[in-house]
Amino acid sequence: MKIDTEFSKYANDYGNYNIIQQKVASKLLSHVKGKPQNILDLGCGRGALVEKIDWDYHHFVGVDFAKGMLELHPKSQKIECIYGNFNDNTLFEYLYTYQFDYILSSSALQWAENLDNVFAQIAQFATPFSLAIFTANTFQTLHKTAGIHSPLRDKEEIYELQKSHLNAKFEVVEYTLEFDNTQDIFRYIKKSGVSGSRNVLSFKQMKQLMKEYPLNSLEFEVVFLYS
Repeated sequence: MKIDTEFSKYANDYGNYNIIQQKVASKLLSHVKGKPQNILDLGCGRGALVEKIDWDYHHFVGVDFAKGMLELHPKSQKIECIYGNFNDNTLFEYLYTYQFDYILSSSALQWAENLDNVFAQIAQFATPFSLAIFTANTFQTLHKTAGIHSPLRDKEEIYELQKSHLNAKFEVVEYTLEFDNTQDIFRYIKKSGVSGSRNVLSFKQMKQLMKEYPLNSLEFEVVFLYS
């Protein structure tokens, strides 16, 4: 299943499971200086960022490739939602026709197929930004127990990729989310969007992993890039 389809499938449940993403969004906005008026949100989802903005702005543009998420995103005369994929350069060509004074992206760019290119495209806006990206240390114990590699990039790679384009301030934050039982852990993984629908284990392997997983919690690691 494609990632955008998976996010759309669980769009209605997502708001009940995106606990860490909400924390990440709040911290992301804490890096924003002033009160930018024309804002771009790459990978806006169902609107975690726009719902947390507490100042009066002129225009907010949210971009996402999951139609189910966009349908749930807040809309108003000030809020514009665009169906688009940040892996597609034609999206950026279109966005360059706008005037933005701040770029945001929370819990989305870890799924960039070519993160180096996305950073280069963001740099062309020549405007302040605040980005949050999950790293390979997210679900670290789970991946180790299952004997699989994370589909995400590690923080060192993200740092090196952004350095040549953004030269951003770089902060790494770790989060832990505790659960009552293993079943709740795997239900969260399925419905939170963090896994990006990358189902690398068979049903039998997943059942074995649920028996062997040693924690009652999940680990997350997020890098914050901001100007």
